[in-house]
Amino acid sequence: MPKSFLLTDELHRYLVDHGTPPDPVADDLIRETAELGGISVMQVAPEQGALLTLFCRLVAPSFAVEIGTFTGYSSLCLARGLPEGGRLLCCDVSEEWTAVARAAWERAGVADRIELRIAPAAETLAALPNERHIDLAFIDADKRGYQTYLDELAPRMRPGGLVMVDNVLWDGAVIDASRTDPDTEAIRRFNDAAAADERFDTVMLPIADGLTLLRAR
Repeated sequence: MPKSFLLTDELHRYLVDHGTPPDPVADDLIRETAELGGISVMQVAPEQGALLTLFCRLVAPSFAVEIGTFTGYSSLCLARGLPEGGRLLCCDVSEEWTAVARAAWERAGVADRIELRIAPAAETLAALPNERHIDLAFIDADKRGYQTYLDELAPRMRPGGLVMVDNVLWDGAVIDASRTDPDTEAIRRFNDAAAADERFDTVMLPIADGLTLLRAR
């Protein structure tokens, strides 16, 4: 499983089998996305999806934000964790991939709690009220935009709100000195800045491709 590069295939299967498994809609979405080829690596791992649902249920957000939706697996998992009346705003720039997401949301019966905005995420975030009203956010989009997204979210996160950031280990490239491509360098800068950011309490977890949790102070 390329999204869980720290695990063998056998250990990954064991891990998924001993947590809440993907239901039929989520399972279909995994298969449908896999048929897209190499780009399917953008989809979160199934154990990470279960964790997103769990965190969403723990935080019980009235308003949550996802930055980077792709074919909708992570947003499906987040939407299923929302409390009664909770809303999820999804930010993406692709009509093509999010059309797959919309269909999955409909099949799962969660489309009525999701708003999708097709526009650069930085613009969508900047247009939100400049007050602390976001309870939970998930960042999984273009890596060079990570710091911008966190900076737009930070003044809008309620105290105790949770930001989750995907791909922070970048398949191990963050500690590979030979990797100097722009995305890898951007993730390294983001990770260093997040660890020192006094606006949040921060922990990095070795789940899937690395997941950083930031609790707004």
